Amino acid sequence: MKTSTKRLTYSALFLALGVIFPQIFHLFGGTGRIFLPMHIPVLLAGFFIGGNSAALVGFITVLLSAAITGMPQVPILYFMLVEVTVYGFVAGIAYKKFKLNVFVSLILAMIFGRLALALTVFTLQPLLGLKLSPQTYMIGAVVEGLPGIIIQLIFIPIIVFSIERAGLKFDESRAR
Repeated sequence: MKTSTKRLTYSALFLALGVIFPQIFHLFGGTGRIFLPMHIPVLLAGFFIGGNSAALVGFITVLLSAAITGMPQVPILYFMLVEVTVYGFVAGIAYKKFKLNVFVSLILAMIFGRLALALTVFTLQPLLGLKLSPQTYMIGAVVEGLPGIIIQLIFIPIIVFSIERAGLKFDESRAR
């Protein structure tokens, strides 16, 4: 796969935003579990650079954020690695490959990301010596993250429409 300079540049931008956004939210008293600031740049990456690249951005964002800021901490780090990676992948595939609209792509990414979260909790919690119910964990994550979900549902479509209307649409023929 030949990586274009444009895709690499956008990936770096979304990666940087994925590390910076949570820090900004924390400065103003917001918590990641409520406002989900790391999810926003990764979802946007899906819409602009496609699923495979956005999945990589999501995975690296979580690792880089943990290395630089100490957040997310273990064991949440493991869960978020899968969840955020799936968000970027599904948003990109749904929007770029299957040509679904922004809202449907975003909602599918949210659903599949949370299902991946539950599956990861189910798989890893016994290995990590945790006593978590994947169903309870997922329901808690959705309920606690409702403000972030609402922010995503409002602002991500506005950002995507605005950037595409301005003519800054990424070359879809090469996005994967």
